[in-house]
Amino acid sequence: MTEHDTDKGRQNAIISYITIFGVIIAYYLNNEDDKKSLFASFHIRQSLGLWLTFFALGYIIGIFDSWLITSAFYLFFAVLFIYGFTNAIGRKAQAVPLVGNFYQKIFANLGS
Repeated sequence: MTEHDTDKGRQNAIISYITIFGVIIAYYLNNEDDKKSLFASFHIRQSLGLWLTFFALGYIIGIFDSWLITSAFYLFFAVLFIYGFTNAIGRKAQAVPLVGNFYQKIFANLGS
C-alpha cells in the first residue's frame, strides 16, 4: 500500500468501524472505480469480521445470565474495535490481535 492509497482510503476505513451500517457504506464507497483503495479494503474486512463475530457470539453470550461474562465480552470487543479504529486513523494496516489475520483470509475476495 502506498501513501497515496492510504490517504485515499482513510475516510472509508474509519467509516467502516462505525456500526455494521458503516461497513456497508464504506464497502460501496470503496468500490467506486476512482476511489478503490487497498487500505480501505483491509479495514473493511477487519471491521466486517469484528461485527459479524460480535453479533454471533453476542447471541450465545446473551444466554448466560451473568454480568461478569457479558461485561468481559463487551470489554474484549471494545478493545478490538478501538484497536482497529485507531489503526485506521493512524494510517496503519495492522491486523486486529487474535482474529485479524483470520478475517483477512476468509474475506480475501471482498474488495480486493
